[in-house]
Amino acid sequence: MILADKIINERKKNGWSQEELADMLDVSRQSVSKWEGAQSVPDLQKILKMAEIFSVSTDYLLKDEIEPDNTSLPIVESREPGSSLRRVSMEEATEYIATKKQILPKIALGVFLCISCPVMLILMAGLSESGLVNMSENVAVAIGLIFLFAQIGWAMFIFVTKSGKLSRFEFLEQENFETEYGVDGMVKERMASEEDVNTRALTTGVLMCVLGCVPLVICSVMEMAPFIIICMVCLLLLLVATAVYLFIAICGVHGSYKVLLKEGDYSPENKAKSRKLEPLSRIYWLFITVLFLAVSFITKRWDLTWIIWAVSGVLFALIRVIAESLVKAD
Repeated sequence: MILADKIINERKKNGWSQEELADMLDVSRQSVSKWEGAQSVPDLQKILKMAEIFSVSTDYLLKDEIEPDNTSLPIVESREPGSSLRRVSMEEATEYIATKKQILPKIALGVFLCISCPVMLILMAGLSESGLVNMSENVAVAIGLIFLFAQIGWAMFIFVTKSGKLSRFEFLEQENFETEYGVDGMVKERMASEEDVNTRALTTGVLMCVLGCVPLVICSVMEMAPFIIICMVCLLLLLVATAVYLFIAICGVHGSYKVLLKEGDYSPENKAKSRKLEPLSRIYWLFITVLFLAVSFITKRWDLTWIIWAVSGVLFALIRVIAESLVKAD
């Protein structure tokens, strides 16, 4: 295999497009296309960076006679003599960040689909009740449910196919570890370079969540037509879904830097607390999901039952704070 074939092979093996690989290497898509077409050769710095991103050796990329099976660099549990903590190398840290940047936008899309899935159902029910369309309530609800389950199915497909690529890095968020020399400096440099992007995404998302309620409140106070209020509910759900997308796709990547630096929620003490509180979180949200579906199907007021999620989110934050104050880390 020549270098061009190896770039294509490793890129497709990781499920990346030419644009995604180009972003990781800070080059244009056309450059990647030329490399893969053997029309040009990347410089040494780009080859070194590709070796880190693909988790392969530079010898594999540069020597035609070396095959992939002999050169892959799996993550191994390296430990400092006398230390019980796993050590994270520069290659592992770089691959973790690159994988997060590639996977989180897709996970964010899945979450967006889940949050916005009732929109069509609410809208169709509103159209039927208002008489704006000549359609029975049963037909309107059926169409809405088709969209709802289609979006949930699409989201589940994304979660199942993409989340697995992050499973090999779960130890970073759950266990204590050490980093090799140079890792902290590299992470801090990247974190600082993306601080402005993270701040803008966080600010925009918060404003969407807060200001998204304004049109709904105004329409309710002015006692506008029920269908107008329903449209404002749909708008609110879409704004919240978009805000959550920004939180996961952009702020989530920024959070991966804190994971490697062991800051904030990922400090050893907070990790110990999170492990103890994880069963509580799972049981709570499972109960809320069952409650939401039960109330929605019984009352058939999907235009109102979405409030369960908003109230549950606020209550969960309160419960979490109380639980953390009561739980002691190991």
